[in-house]
Amino acid sequence: MQSAHAAEEPEGDAGESGDGLNRRDREILAFERQWWKYAGAKEQAIRELFDMSATRYYQVLNALIDTPAALAADPMLVKRLRRLRASRQRQRSARRLGIEV
Repeated sequence: MQSAHAAEEPEGDAGESGDGLNRRDREILAFERQWWKYAGAKEQAIRELFDMSATRYYQVLNALIDTPAALAADPMLVKRLRRLRASRQRQRSARRLGIEV
């Protein structure tokens, strides 16, 4: 993976293939599919591979999993990530309201 360079590409058509995803988007999906294989903390791997902060990475990932192109490229992964996000959002909302989930 040459991901450090992918983070420098503009978000438009750079490296875009027929699936509607640019190279960085495809690399992010591949990373999410197997991030647990990387030694050390996920945040450190994100910084090394994508040259961005963990916060920025999750912003990009959340926008990415909402796209039809990402869903078409890897439906099982995208659906799992959407479920995890929805579950975390419910838990945060419940905590704010003082409700046990």
